[in-house]
Amino acid sequence: MNPGMARPGVVAEDEESALGGSKVQPFSTPTEERGNMKDAGRHKPASPTEILGLKDFFSLEVWRASLAELLGTAVLVFALDTIVISSYETETKTPNLIMSFLIAVTVAILLLATSPVSGGHINPVITFSAALTGLISLSRAAIYILAQCVGAVLGALALKAVVNSKIEQAFSLGGCTLNIVAPGPKGPVTIGLDLVQALWLEIICTFVFLFASVWIAFDHRQARALGRVIIFGIIGTVIGLLVFISTTVTAAKGYAGVGMNPARCLGPALVRGGHLWNGHWIFWAGPAIACVGFYLYVKIIPRKHFHHAEGYKYDVSNILKAPFV
Repeated sequence: MNPGMARPGVVAEDEESALGGSKVQPFSTPTEERGNMKDAGRHKPASPTEILGLKDFFSLEVWRASLAELLGTAVLVFALDTIVISSYETETKTPNLIMSFLIAVTVAILLLATSPVSGGHINPVITFSAALTGLISLSRAAIYILAQCVGAVLGALALKAVVNSKIEQAFSLGGCTLNIVAPGPKGPVTIGLDLVQALWLEIICTFVFLFASVWIAFDHRQARALGRVIIFGIIGTVIGLLVFISTTVTAAKGYAGVGMNPARCLGPALVRGGHLWNGHWIFWAGPAIACVGFYLYVKIIPRKHFHHAEGYKYDVSNILKAPFV
């Protein structure tokens, strides 16, 4: 689970803000930018500074919004890693099923909690795909991803402070693992998943996550019709299902399941270290490839099937075409 703005909000419908009466949309662009985008959402920035949204680096509102991403990701990492540890520690016969259900509920709640402030990303995957699609600037995306990574570290540190060393070592702080070293008849052996299989799982599951749930929030029509509670419930459910599928289809001990959230994998790796760094790049490369694939899908489908109120001001294709215009 992540995927925020100056009076932004990732609200899944076109509704009045209870505080200021401003219109908010799912994973939307900041309020102050919407006023310049009323021409059917087809405005294209004129300068590199505007294309990249560099003014966001100097916007106090953006940095304030990023605090929601930081705190939201910290709580997410603490909660998810606790769920992973407790699901296996209870010795239930279906730990992955219980874990997937609890993850789904947790993600949905945290998205609802952070959406009015930052847009409710709490995941570099959502932030990066929103930036590629053009819903937020690359500058805002960089600030959000930085906040998410810092939050993930804080969440892992909080978990480390409340568990004993035996639990920490046995479950690696609930971090993203591809394999572990276990005792064998002839000495320690490494068990888990190979790199290629893990990479494909990250790519496929992250793309399905974007296509089957986040896409609904990106699409103005669906978001407005369904409402944010349903939207975030769907996102949480899809994440839970993908975690369940990845842990069930592999049935590999030592493999913690798909990450689909690089920040969530980074936090425990920085705090715990050790074998959590083994193949850690997969938890970044796989989602990044999936985000690019999702963006290509968005560009290929007819534009009439993708309606967003604010348009595509920061679409990455505008950045690539800028030097030639």
